[in-house]
Amino acid sequence: MHIDLRNYEKKSILILTFILINASCTAQIDEGKSESTGIKEGKPNIYTSLIAGRWYDSSPEKLKKEIESLFSEATNAPLENVIALILPHAGYAYSGKTAVKGIKSIGSKQYHRVIILGTSHRAPIENMVSIPTDVDFYETPLGKIPIDKEAINVISKSPYFKNIPIANLGEHSVEIELPLLQYSKQDFKLVPIVCGKLDFETTKKVANTLKKIIDENTLVIASSDFTHYGNNYGYKPFTDNIPDNLKKYDMGAYEYIEKKDLRGFYEYLDTTGITICGPYGIGVILSLLPTDIKVNLIDYTRSGDLTGDYNNSVSYLSIAITGTWEKGELGTMDTSSTLTPQEKRDLLKLARWTLEYVLDKGKLPSDSELPILLTDKMKEPGAVFVTLKIADDLRGCIGEIFATKPLYKSVIQNAYNAGFKDPRFFPITKDELKKIKIEISLLTPPRKINHYNEIELGKHGIILKKGYHQALFLPQVAPEQNWDLHQTLQHLSMKAGLLPDAYKEDAEFEVFEAEVFHED
Repeated sequence: MHIDLRNYEKKSILILTFILINASCTAQIDEGKSESTGIKEGKPNIYTSLIAGRWYDSSPEKLKKEIESLFSEATNAPLENVIALILPHAGYAYSGKTAVKGIKSIGSKQYHRVIILGTSHRAPIENMVSIPTDVDFYETPLGKIPIDKEAINVISKSPYFKNIPIANLGEHSVEIELPLLQYSKQDFKLVPIVCGKLDFETTKKVANTLKKIIDENTLVIASSDFTHYGNNYGYKPFTDNIPDNLKKYDMGAYEYIEKKDLRGFYEYLDTTGITICGPYGIGVILSLLPTDIKVNLIDYTRSGDLTGDYNNSVSYLSIAITGTWEKGELGTMDTSSTLTPQEKRDLLKLARWTLEYVLDKGKLPSDSELPILLTDKMKEPGAVFVTLKIADDLRGCIGEIFATKPLYKSVIQNAYNAGFKDPRFFPITKDELKKIKIEISLLTPPRKINHYNEIELGKHGIILKKGYHQALFLPQVAPEQNWDLHQTLQHLSMKAGLLPDAYKEDAEFEVFEAEVFHED
């Protein structure tokens, strides 16, 4: 499966966008009634594979037999000191043999930590990666794998590591590798990571964070298929000698991997448009690698080799990297989410300028036209709501609870959404813009609480979940309305389509905080 992550912005407002629905700045959350969380209730939190029964058999016996057959057919000899792998992630019938050859190259070596760098097929996220901070075990039909909570806690301090549930849920690029590792008798703790689109500098920052949890007993896996060719994938750079040209394109990418040339690899992606669906996990590995390593191509196949049809074909490589990791240091990072007064003024300026730009030119601006100097903090991932008011009356308010893009882009997108896409209002006009005051709320990631009595009004934003019903209040809602806790939760229940007292039983709560600033 392939999605062109480089064009993700066209789809960005379709996922994880939250619309405020009245003057008290409430937000209705709609994550889709058909979506299962995959997390079993109770403690510990166990994430149960959502791809079992689709990408591989849900029967433990049948799955074990299928994998056993793949391992018995893989006759390649093990290598010494494998520290990283690049493996395909299609269904086992297509890429299983290639993936297993890669795993078999590690031989009998045992790892206490496995980091899997998947790719986001579901959520269009930019310059960040997603990690599950609220899960204790991943479960496949072959059993439970403990999450490395200590490592997750360390890397979650980085602003580039976020918990984005829609990116984690059912991400086959991570889950497809797990039964293969379990069958190979690996006894490890797991660090599952889903990569969004990463530019060169952010790739290096993600890698530098991971270096804090990598040691000689760590295996890093980038999960990626290579060229997706044909009309099914919207990619046909050639029509003649397809098998030969596919190999030429794939080996062209491999040459940059072999040279550990991250910049060259990313430039190759841009110049060829090659449809590698996990390039940024590969990029992170290239950024991690020490000098004294060797890259080994273990296997290369294409789905066309199996089906005889190259008109729509996906390429699969397994690559093993041997050597020794440089010693990492498990520790914490000093990070701050606070914006400077100047950054706040500039972001408010950016929001207003965006509205003026769209009113004048009828489209969103490009990065080259921005009227402010972007700071490092503005380039970090950020989730914001943008609120527009005329006097004390709401004129538009839209935002997102989970960061999916850099902070400055979130401000641009949600200023545009609040001004022109809020379904409760007509688009704003030039005359109205003169009267509008802009407020921005920069949100922290939500966290679960055990009971609603833990909510601190005025400090906490609140997410209520009960069955398929969900709703959200920003932190400023209750103080603005002079509500106490029970009044707040009654109104939140009603916004979720429930009875006023529905929050009292069988409801789940998450809280977050917000850094709120507005025009004078």
